[in-house]
Amino acid sequence: MKKLLVLFALLIGTYAFSQQASDVKFSETKHSFGKITQGKPVTTNFTFTNNGSKPLMIETATAECGCTSPEYSKAAVLKGKTSTIKVTYNAAAGGPFTKKVTVKFAKIAEPVILEIDGEVVEGGGK
Repeated sequence: MKKLLVLFALLIGTYAFSQQASDVKFSETKHSFGKITQGKPVTTNFTFTNNGSKPLMIETATAECGCTSPEYSKAAVLKGKTSTIKVTYNAAAGGPFTKKVTVKFAKIAEPVILEIDGEVVEGGGK
């Protein structure tokens, strides 16, 4: 019985300190660059708001390839405040592209997937 009570207390404690995916609200999770020039990196910012009651921290933001690089603050985002994840794509290869960045927030089980797309053209652009 004692072991059961300890297990129950641990589960309640874990739940009390966890957050939910609904605590994070992105203004958009997809950005289209349209036509961009080969060899000229492009950047966009994904803005999110902490709708939860506890500070929110990004654990990791990882791109699926080396041509895409996310940057983010290591500081906690307080309740009601916003922050950004800057995503840069280095347009080295020509043609259409779609790239994803997986964002993992501390104490939130489900990651958020951000997506960028566009078409790389030689010498021209927008």
